[in-house]
Amino acid sequence: MLIGEVARRSGVSARMLRHYDSLGLVRPTGRTRGGYREYSADDIRRLFHVEGLRSLGLSLREIGQALQEPDFTPSAMVGDLIQRTEDRLRQEQELLQRLRMVDASAPSGWEDVLRIVELIHGLDSLSAARRQQAVLAPAEDVPLPAELLARAVLAESDPNVAGALRWALARADGDGMAYLASGAHSADVDVRRRAVQAIAEIPGDDATTVLAEVLDDPDLTVRRHAALALGARGEIAAVPALVGMVVEGKNDVEAAEILGQLAHDPGCADRIMTALVDALSAAAADSAVRIRLAQAFVEMPGTMAQGILRRLADDDDRAVAQIASAFAEALEES
Repeated sequence: MLIGEVARRSGVSARMLRHYDSLGLVRPTGRTRGGYREYSADDIRRLFHVEGLRSLGLSLREIGQALQEPDFTPSAMVGDLIQRTEDRLRQEQELLQRLRMVDASAPSGWEDVLRIVELIHGLDSLSAARRQQAVLAPAEDVPLPAELLARAVLAESDPNVAGALRWALARADGDGMAYLASGAHSADVDVRRRAVQAIAEIPGDDATTVLAEVLDDPDLTVRRHAALALGARGEIAAVPALVGMVVEGKNDVEAAEILGQLAHDPGCADRIMTALVDALSAAAADSAVRIRLAQAFVEMPGTMAQGILRRLADDDDRAVAQIASAFAEALEES
């Protein structure tokens, strides 16, 4: 079969067939009387092998090695191709995300585009100080895109930079909640913790909904941040978690203060008092827990907790009795 017919049937141009010949990849084994290249059936099969390997992303040099080396292992080649393809896809995905973030900032000209790119580079810096500066002192007239900040928040491990990012995100134009919400349900516990901390500082019903969804998160830190934020928003669903924090001694002072604020709502007060009393009954053998609960009862409005504190003033543990007695007297004098 002559080169023109091979090109027509295979879809490989005559120019490429000549290039394959010059590289030794596919050399026609025959010649006509007139000196023209003539391809055998084996040559055609080799051509299709070359084209098949090219379709997998191999270079012509790699194809030559694959077809010539007797110890060539297809599995190793395929594994290497998978790795390279995954790397390329990650790079393309990063580029796509950057383009979307630039687009979300609604640039009016190339100067705006370049400023956003500069901000992105700043947030990608290996220097924590440089990342923080990019957030707190952005280029002049550059709005901070909410999605860009949300992505940075979920990836940031430095506490100072993370705080600056959350501060900026809570004040940014645009909607970063969708990205934060996905982070709040991530399989990575560190991402979930960063997400819920950021969501806690964002007002609105969408943020409240996501915080309520993670109240039963398997991670204690995630649950704690969600409960504190929900309680501060007046959400009664946070009461069990807040009482649990008092019992466990995790952010117990803050949790007790929020319970006191919630108890100003008559519809919530009975539920809180019942939860605290139940916790006190369960802590009969733990004086440290009873002391923390006594401190929580002090936060209750009016005279709601005076009777319970008076009973605790007779506690068998001297430290519990003294603290409860002091609290009860302070409430009576106020």
